[in-house]
Amino acid sequence: MALVERKTNLRALNEDRRRYQRVKVNLLGRYMLADRREFPCQVVNMSPGGMAVMAPVGGTPGERIIAYVDHLGRLEGHIARIFENGFAMTIAATTRKRDKLAAQLTWLANRHILGLPEDRRHGRLVPRNPIGRLILPNGLNVTCRIIDVSQSGAGIATAERPAIGALVTLGKVQGRVVRHLEDGFAIEFTRLQHPDFLEENVTGT
Repeated sequence: MALVERKTNLRALNEDRRRYQRVKVNLLGRYMLADRREFPCQVVNMSPGGMAVMAPVGGTPGERIIAYVDHLGRLEGHIARIFENGFAMTIAATTRKRDKLAAQLTWLANRHILGLPEDRRHGRLVPRNPIGRLILPNGLNVTCRIIDVSQSGAGIATAERPAIGALVTLGKVQGRVVRHLEDGFAIEFTRLQHPDFLEENVTGT
């Protein structure tokens, strides 16, 4: 049974290579093996159907795996093969999810090719749902109001005042506190966000 599953996963990975162009990326995350152990990881190349991961523990071919990757969220699949310092895994996703991943990967690839600036010169907007969840440096998870947001940062209304330079997470997006405001603080995202998924990512919905 395990051999059949392994062959299926390898076939899926090969089909993935034919159908999708793999993109070189540098995305941090964490993954959980079938025995529920969790480890940090770095995704080094990816397509909507699979990805290569640098990881401290490789698992076994055919093993179910869940990964949480910066910008991309939760991804589920199976280990297709093991290599030195990591593994390749398939990504189980609906057609809609694959299309979304393709758009996000295109954005990540083009951002580096075009040299898009990761600064605060992007147009700001007030999200339709301004209520967000904020994870503070001490791990505390609080509700906040998003004053405005752009591809590179956000203003947050909250009674909390993390130190300048502190890392926080707004929704699914990590950022660094750059200044304090009268009713909160401003953060600069650690990575530029794709405009199509900006509101979804910062509100965590």
